[in-house]
Amino acid sequence: MAATTTTTTTQTVSSAPITADNILSLFPDIDTSSEPLAGHDEEQIRLMDEVCIVLDENDVPIGTASKKLCHLMTNIDKGLLHRAFSVFLFNDKNELLLQQRATEKITFPDMWTNTCCSHPLNVSTETGSTLEDAVRGVKNAARRKLEHELGIKPEQVPFEDFRFLTRIHYKAPSDGKWGEHEIDYILFIKANVDLNPNPNEVRDTQYVSAERLKAMFSDPSLKFTPWFKLICNSMLFDWWKHLDSGLEKYLDEQEIRRM
Repeated sequence: MAATTTTTTTQTVSSAPITADNILSLFPDIDTSSEPLAGHDEEQIRLMDEVCIVLDENDVPIGTASKKLCHLMTNIDKGLLHRAFSVFLFNDKNELLLQQRATEKITFPDMWTNTCCSHPLNVSTETGSTLEDAVRGVKNAARRKLEHELGIKPEQVPFEDFRFLTRIHYKAPSDGKWGEHEIDYILFIKANVDLNPNPNEVRDTQYVSAERLKAMFSDPSLKFTPWFKLICNSMLFDWWKHLDSGLEKYLDEQEIRRM
């Protein structure tokens, strides 16, 4: 994977209609078959019908496509790119909550990652063409998915407590069939929460200090999602040091970081 670079990109309002229909015109040879889902967990197959926001490389919405279409490597290799978010939740000890993805997950099963990683969907509360609206949308999506995956009640993670840092654009394979190609919004929140993990989503959880996480990265028996490793290796530990003082200088970055 290429080394981290930072590219200044100004997001503008798209005039393209955000519909599923125009994806086939933009990507006429896209793979729409259902065969790749054969043999997977039924609930995870159902979730693959969720409708993600398809983007151009400047994070401007150009259409929508199912989660399945967005995560097939055959489509990713044709340029299909979608919007995502990654939540980093810290407790009052400044420990980061990690989750281990469930074995049932179709992409990156059993891997350790940050608190919650998912996608805003094509619903009115989670879409946005300007950066301000998009940030609002991913915060709403984050609250939805924290409850779905980890059982965290929305009142324990108030909308106004989420802090947006930056966006990263990356591509990573999961296996020969599935992968990720996302512009990923990075959200921090500090909150003490009650966990009730969904076993179909989350295999395990643990809170870690920065030192503990670095030790985990040195353990060859542990596997981590590629986006989590990218964020940790490039930015996370510096942000973490400033969690209680000085984080403001890292917030609301306008540039998209290309990785």
